Amino acid sequence: MSGIIRVYKRDDEGTLHFREAWFDEDYSQFVMNHGVVGHQSNTDETDVENAEASEGLMDAFAVQCAEDGYAEIPEEDQFWVVAQYALKTKEGTSRDRYLEEKAKDALISHLAWRGLGVVDRSEFSDARLNIFCLTPDVNKTVNAIKVCIRGEDLDFTKLSIGAAPFGEETFKLKHSPKPANSFIL
Repeated sequence: MSGIIRVYKRDDEGTLHFREAWFDEDYSQFVMNHGVVGHQSNTDETDVENAEASEGLMDAFAVQCAEDGYAEIPEEDQFWVVAQYALKTKEGTSRDRYLEEKAKDALISHLAWRGLGVVDRSEFSDARLNIFCLTPDVNKTVNAIKVCIRGEDLDFTKLSIGAAPFGEETFKLKHSPKPANSFIL
């Protein structure tokens, strides 16, 4: 997949909408995905001959989005939401690495099809697996992570979720399997 265009707009009621487009090399299609942030999106595909043929469609998509008032949301105006698993060992086991891949793959897809941002990275640190998601909407992303992890049967009982504005290092606890009042990376 080459570049992706991802833009957002608030309507008169304050609801955040998104549109995105990319060229899918595997199917030789120009793909447009759009909808209300936090809800399953609508997708339209157009067959094209190759990546070069999709460039005109990408350009037209970008122009139309700008005319309709859609724009990218800069990273500094977004939020970090971290899905965190408590682990039994400091560095994690092979089972934990499997959990990392399954959870990342599930979250990448679940968040993307709802306009809720991207999975930026994951890391093991101090007996924790942290999966960092960059999102325009904290509350909808926290809810989406809980739904996704439960739906994929990925040990919801060990999941904690924290959030912070981009650039800040103090995370607020948004979900925990047991009573807690802080979130530590």
